[in-house]
Amino acid sequence: MLVETCLRKGLGLKAHRVVAVREDGDVIVAEIERIGRRRLRCSGCGGAVQHTAGRRPPRRWRDLRLRDRPLVLAYRPYRVRCPRCGVRVEHVPWAARWARVTTALARAVAVLARKLSWAEVAAHFGLDWKTVAAIIREAVARGLKLRRWRPLHVIGIDEVSRAKGQRYLTLVYDLERHRLVWAGEGRTRDTIDGFFRWLGRRRSRAVRVVCCDMWDPYVEAVRAHLPQAELVFDRFHIVQHLNHAVDTVRRHAWRQLTGAERPTFKRTRWLWLKNPWNLKPAESRRLSALCRLNLPIVRAYLLKEEFQRFWDYVRQGTAARHLTYCLGWAMRSRLECWRT
Repeated sequence: MLVETCLRKGLGLKAHRVVAVREDGDVIVAEIERIGRRRLRCSGCGGAVQHTAGRRPPRRWRDLRLRDRPLVLAYRPYRVRCPRCGVRVEHVPWAARWARVTTALARAVAVLARKLSWAEVAAHFGLDWKTVAAIIREAVARGLKLRRWRPLHVIGIDEVSRAKGQRYLTLVYDLERHRLVWAGEGRTRDTIDGFFRWLGRRRSRAVRVVCCDMWDPYVEAVRAHLPQAELVFDRFHIVQHLNHAVDTVRRHAWRQLTGAERPTFKRTRWLWLKNPWNLKPAESRRLSALCRLNLPIVRAYLLKEEFQRFWDYVRQGTAARHLTYCLGWAMRSRLECWRT
């Protein structure tokens, strides 16, 4: 099979053919021409058109590599006279409108970008990273148009750091179906308000539960836009606040210790903050010895560990009684940071 025939079948050409394949330095160029007077497609409506009105200047499209050599398709698009759209540039079957890469290459870039960074994908295919960004943006927009909408009942709101310098993205997840629903730049009140504007009032009424961290803009926006929803704080940030309270008690206890007592508590910060199952044997023995002392830090540590049992309960009533018990213990613990 000739290379021209192989490329024609691979590109799925019906009204065009590959007339020549030549080398241009390190690049392989496949020249494409129209077959006779076969009908072309309008780029506006996609309808078949017979009559033309001249041609555009030559264009080039990057395609998948041929062995280890870059492959470029060269063609002069026709201007067609569409009875519905008027004079338009023809639609080429191997690339999207205004694209500089073929559909096959764009699909390969989008698939690989799910595993690698944009810079690594650009280096792999020999493209500029801006071209990769445009391909991914188009793939995401096309996927959002084709995605079937289903009502949101349980959503999660979180932020991720996208670059140095406190640059964040706000992400909204459908926790029932385990998929990303929306993403926005920043983590301000305006950002999360943009999600609710996109969601709309009618679809917002279906939301019953919202899980997020304790970031004030998120909490205020949820209470303003979803008054009927139940607000749930995620475990990670609750435990983070518990650890902060334990560390506050530890620092206060350290300042009250005398010089002879301080060596016992030196370098114990992570002993109090680690989960028991993550402690090494030597750390467990040292922590057990410290817990025998009647000190405020011991009460704070035991209170933190007792509170974490809340997530082990399955029955709602049992979990509620355990939470009430922990809150009462915190109020009686004489630890000011736990009472506030």
